[in-house]
Amino acid sequence: MQISPRLANAPLDLSAIVNLFDFEPLAAEKMTKMAYEYVASGAADEFTVRWNRQALDTIKLDARVLVDVSKLDTRVSLFGHELPYPILIAPTAYHKIMHPDGELATARGAGAASAIYVVSSFTTTPLAEIANVATQPLWFQLYIRDDREFTKALIQHAEEQGCRALCITVDTPVAGVRNRQQRVNFAMPDGVTTPHMPYALALTKSLTWKDIDWIQSFAKVPVLLKGILNPDDADIAVQAGVSGIIVSNHSGRNLDTVPATIEVLPRIAERVNKRVPILMDGGIRRGTDVLKAIALGANAVLVGKPICFGLACGGAEGVTKVLNILREELELAMALTGRATIASIDQSVIWT
Repeated sequence: MQISPRLANAPLDLSAIVNLFDFEPLAAEKMTKMAYEYVASGAADEFTVRWNRQALDTIKLDARVLVDVSKLDTRVSLFGHELPYPILIAPTAYHKIMHPDGELATARGAGAASAIYVVSSFTTTPLAEIANVATQPLWFQLYIRDDREFTKALIQHAEEQGCRALCITVDTPVAGVRNRQQRVNFAMPDGVTTPHMPYALALTKSLTWKDIDWIQSFAKVPVLLKGILNPDDADIAVQAGVSGIIVSNHSGRNLDTVPATIEVLPRIAERVNKRVPILMDGGIRRGTDVLKAIALGANAVLVGKPICFGLACGGAEGVTKVLNILREELELAMALTGRATIASIDQSVIWT
């Protein structure tokens, strides 16, 4: 597999893009079919992929009027760092199949938009090079391997490169049924490697809570668990001392027919009861989606596929535009529902 010549072309004119849905068809034209299918696809029949969006669309907002929204405050604090708005870049793999500059462009785009970028274990660019161009905080997403020495060394390397949090993916003892990737015979292009994960599918099937305890025994940064869908697991995670939870169904890419993350979120938020921050990903495409997630218990959200499509369309500028659009839409949604601060967004903004 070779990288398409289209990937080396000048960035597309982004001026006509007005929302996150606009990016995908343009990205599909610019990416190889194999790369597009990797980003766009989900597991099996992709019910969960669709439900992530449908569940968000179904939630209605209850707007209040005659509220002073002349000064909006979208700031949130996570683990001692103040974010200007509650939207992060989710960890996604293989950015060089989307754009020649790969994760360097993503980091630059995140910096221009003042957003945290969670770097994937399956980055196609060494973490040290990403850290060298990053102007905003980096977090690191970890897949735990059977080799404990390898895993510990990778965590310590991420810490040495300045990553401020560790997001451990806990929902992938095996990869899901990904038929669309099978049909295009997905494989890495010649010359593109994953320097921190040399064996793509060598994940551990024996991962347990003891491994989380082990990591926390030496990790120097906050540890979050990514892939929590069950309130009981959320409670165990808090009792295990983790610093945060990411409610995620892996964007519908692993186990099909699990519920949408926005449906799971309130149950987990109730059980966690603000003991640790909760983040959520899955289907976020509009500022109103961010508002709904915060209202139902999230401290912040992460965005994945739109970032990949923005990267394919325009490199760093495309990534920045994705984030800027979503941030502006969040501000408009807050103003139009009469919520001037993030703290004022609660379940009363949801129509029941």
